[in-house]
Amino acid sequence: MSEEMAVLLDYTGHPLLDVGLATLTAFSGKKRPTQLTEEDLHNAAQYIRENYIVDPLKSFLNVAFPNSGFTNPAFEKQPEKRRKYAEIVSGAFAGPVGEERDPFTGLPATALPLNLDGDLPPGRTYRQHVPLLTGVDVINFHPYGDAGIPLSGISLLAFQMLPMGCAKVSGRLLAVHSDDPDLLLYFAKTFLNTNQQGVTTARVGGEKKLPDTSPHRARTVLIEHLLLAERERMRRERENGGFPPTLTGYYFTNSGQGVELDIYPLPLEVSDFLMAVMRNDSLKLDWEALTARGWQLTRKEGEIPRYNRLYEDLFTLPEAAPRFIRLYFLRKPSRQTLDKFDPTLNYDTRREASLISWRLTEIFLKKVMLMEEARVQSIRELGDALARYILDRNDRGVFNGFWMARNYGELRAVLIRASAAEVRAGRKPLITLDQFLAIFEQSEGMPNADWRLGRDLVLIRLLEQLYQKGWLQVHAEELPETAPEEETM
Repeated sequence: MSEEMAVLLDYTGHPLLDVGLATLTAFSGKKRPTQLTEEDLHNAAQYIRENYIVDPLKSFLNVAFPNSGFTNPAFEKQPEKRRKYAEIVSGAFAGPVGEERDPFTGLPATALPLNLDGDLPPGRTYRQHVPLLTGVDVINFHPYGDAGIPLSGISLLAFQMLPMGCAKVSGRLLAVHSDDPDLLLYFAKTFLNTNQQGVTTARVGGEKKLPDTSPHRARTVLIEHLLLAERERMRRERENGGFPPTLTGYYFTNSGQGVELDIYPLPLEVSDFLMAVMRNDSLKLDWEALTARGWQLTRKEGEIPRYNRLYEDLFTLPEAAPRFIRLYFLRKPSRQTLDKFDPTLNYDTRREASLISWRLTEIFLKKVMLMEEARVQSIRELGDALARYILDRNDRGVFNGFWMARNYGELRAVLIRASAAEVRAGRKPLITLDQFLAIFEQSEGMPNADWRLGRDLVLIRLLEQLYQKGWLQVHAEELPETAPEEETM
């Protein structure tokens, strides 16, 4: 390996190339691409030459490299051509270089034509070499109509390794990118190990297809493995700080039947929230209780659910935070009717009061919604004041009125009535004007606050307190039935 290559061989910021480099790194047992040696590259190239030209990877690679030498049906009776193609694209890093530069790494592009006939422009790559590029004859979006992208041999090898570092989910590939190199490597290494095991299993069983990495949907797979990665990191070192990592899933197919790409960016606020939860044993237990009730309902016992609704809805944040709070922290059922196996349809606040956690909600407000401490404190204080009032007076009317308020006026009337009763008894009102404005009429980044969000947050604190005191269990049958909420953000 040249000195220049050794210096510049690191992550580039291009998500698919970086996942390919991380897969090369994981395959070699290293921690960063800068540690790769020429021997590591030769070992990866040897794996490609031995495994990409036969099933199950040969059929699997249609999703990544259609019409390449790996997958071309014309080569079914000419395995030597598959072998030769594999040698060309996997071994280009050791061949001659040309004058063009790889736009991703700055390294010299390979001087080899990357097809068997040798009639392609030297070093130029197309959709059969790199997923989601255009074909050989498509000049759109290329400078001067000069089709293809010049790549160095190392970038080409990384792109060939890319599918092995992706999760295979429902016939498509899920590549996971992060600005945290440890997290990037974790995903690539995890999927690489799973795919290698799948290759072995398929061969032992005489199967031609590589098994899916997971039976779950792409976004659920992404969150599952993010939480596993955080648990693994916490086992190695008990961190209390640090910046939340970026995390983006690229769910794609490069199939000749149709190219598709879905991008799933996980907001930094959500990453920060999940890190805070996973680093606190008590919060982690509360969170895991919620996630356990987020799995898709199944038709029969033993059937594997395809998604976790809570995980999927993390990608709607922070915009859909009010709805998320209502569904998962307050346990109000969803009104949607398109998916009868959606677990949120069966949520019930009275029946699931034990799952309500103010501490988890409070962390969510601060990390995801960036709510100021003063507003959080006002919400907490009103919830506590209402709980004391209801416990002292056993006033189910105030509880029901607050819980079932259909509009802002009804909510305000309930609080005024209870506060007036407290004043007549010689005590201070339940809520001050400043607290009322902070809870119901102020909202960070929003010109008009949603009074229902303030009500829901106070309810979470109120219900938690009433449940801990046993009042809620005693009066459960007398309380109004939980009604589905409108699916508003």
